[in-house]
Amino acid sequence: MTSVVQNIAIDCADAYKLAVFWSNVTGSPVHPEDGPGSPETQVLLPEGPVLHFNTVPEPKTAKNRIHLCLRPENRREEEVERLLGLGATFVADHRNPDGTGWAVLADPEGNEFCVLRSAVKREAPPA
Repeated sequence: MTSVVQNIAIDCADAYKLAVFWSNVTGSPVHPEDGPGSPETQVLLPEGPVLHFNTVPEPKTAKNRIHLCLRPENRREEEVERLLGLGATFVADHRNPDGTGWAVLADPEGNEFCVLRSAVKREAPPA
């Protein structure tokens, strides 16, 4: 027997507001029954588990033990700039001169996530 991952749950202060941020990040819709003030809100990803946001009373206090890693369709640097424009903040730079590595950002409630190289850049032969 095995288990299937149904969703990735993210505790937050405002489930709908944070879900809208992640909807813009992923280009995936917020569940049509969810709206402002919903205590739980989902972003419906086209593949894999949904992102499930839960409103909780306590604030985030430490580094995430589990986080999302994003692989952009465009160049990583362009995606980092787009995400910053959506309200993310820059946390740490782990990018290397050869193009490997990642950038660490945080969503509007401080949850860290990584932006990896795009698939196209990973497959490109070294210059």
